[in-house]
Amino acid sequence: MALGRKSKVVADDSHNTASLDEKREPHRDPPTETGVYGYDVEKTEERGRKMSRLGGPSAIGITDVDDDSVVSVGKQVEMESSNAIKYRTCSWQKTAALLFSEYICLAIMSFPYSYSVLGLVPGLIVTIVVALFVLYTSLIVWEFCIRHPEIRDVCDLGQMLYYGWTWVWYVTAAMFLLNNTFIQGLHVLTGAKYLNTMTDGAVCTIGFSAVVAVISWFCSLPRTFDTLSKIATLSAFFTFISVLLAAIFAGLEDHPKGYNTGGPSGKLEGEPKVLVVAATSTTFVSGMNAFLNISYTFIGQITLPSFIAEMKEPKDFPKALWAVTIAEIIVFSVVGAVIYAFTGTQYNTAPAFGSLGNEVYLKVSFSFMIPTLIFLGVLYASVSARFIFFRLFEGTRHKGEHTVVGWASWAGILAATWVVAFIIAEVIPFFSDLLSLMSSLFDSFFGFIFWGTAYMRMRQADYGPGWVTKRGIRGIGGFALNVFIILIGLYMLTAGTYATVQSIIDNYHANLVGGSFTCKSNAL
Repeated sequence: MALGRKSKVVADDSHNTASLDEKREPHRDPPTETGVYGYDVEKTEERGRKMSRLGGPSAIGITDVDDDSVVSVGKQVEMESSNAIKYRTCSWQKTAALLFSEYICLAIMSFPYSYSVLGLVPGLIVTIVVALFVLYTSLIVWEFCIRHPEIRDVCDLGQMLYYGWTWVWYVTAAMFLLNNTFIQGLHVLTGAKYLNTMTDGAVCTIGFSAVVAVISWFCSLPRTFDTLSKIATLSAFFTFISVLLAAIFAGLEDHPKGYNTGGPSGKLEGEPKVLVVAATSTTFVSGMNAFLNISYTFIGQITLPSFIAEMKEPKDFPKALWAVTIAEIIVFSVVGAVIYAFTGTQYNTAPAFGSLGNEVYLKVSFSFMIPTLIFLGVLYASVSARFIFFRLFEGTRHKGEHTVVGWASWAGILAATWVVAFIIAEVIPFFSDLLSLMSSLFDSFFGFIFWGTAYMRMRQADYGPGWVTKRGIRGIGGFALNVFIILIGLYMLTAGTYATVQSIIDNYHANLVGGSFTCKSNAL
């Protein structure tokens, strides 16, 4: 792939050039059809600057693409206009609903625990800083997708980002599918945890897990994000109610669960203690795990190319992104801080529902989490299924029409992902720690390394050799910031992996690792 191949839809007085295979075009405003608006994540008001593609379509990830026209957004919409099933139909509001359902989730209830390890002030600072980094890198993802509207998912993007290398596509695809399937498995177990909590373990946990997997498969059947966005809206709304009730109940009850009982460790004594900063006894492993716990909750860029690929107007994506980021910072910080304040370092659990001493409070607040317990796994299953389905049926009527083959294949692919998720969740006795390990390995790339690299590749394509110094302080500052982002990813990859592996070892030594396919209740 040759760098510096200019986009045909943007021109200005200072960069009015074209590549050898393209004709010079007159100056005009960027057309809304493609959504290429000269957006720069460093300066939102700058329009009309050159936005170069990094090259032609990837060899494996993208098919049926005219290398000249590159199937603009407008052309994609036109091509599927007569189809019964249309994919490019999401407004920015519907995309925002998908983002809200992905980020406003059960993981919020682990923030009180992270704050108890890091201390309240450092915990809040980490929350805000990580949110801003994820916002910035998500805008880079969006800019990359705007330049290359043929991208359908992060696997296409990964191959294009690393010079079209075939092996990059396969490695990215493997990480992509494993990451999504493990998240599905997590929600199978969490759903079983909820059912065990509500019924006091009336049924074998394996049975509850199977029930959750079947329900999740059924809810995964809608083929478009436009349809799923309606369920996503309900999921995000009920999650907000759930965490709000948990925070209110924590303040209303006299004491948290386990108050002055001593507990197995003898540490459940006295009034709840709130640490402003981390305790001197905090170990690197526990501190790193608390930091990673906050980071993993924010990192979701892996799904963004898939969401953008089904938007009618991808240029509007930042509206959805800003809305969810502001909501994240407020909800995560307030809920985490309030619950931590009332449960203290001694009595909080993850998820924090388990810290509520009143059984009714616990069950009522946890019950409002049901839509998210199902839907978030559904969302990741849908992202994985469309990755496989689109590649099997691209260019056939089964992709855009209601055919028996199309629907049977879609249902079969989804069923396969849920069966694998169920087996993985039940077979691996230290599943939660393994999920953290996978996050350390994958989120380091999907959350940071990919996007620091993407920034540099785009700026090099735009400004050519010496791009760092050509733009003055902006070029140098942008380069330094994105090198730092890559280093954060490498730190998560190395230190995060070490901390998670050490946590698994420590849990084995403490006999905290359960068995495979166990009927033992995992209730709160």
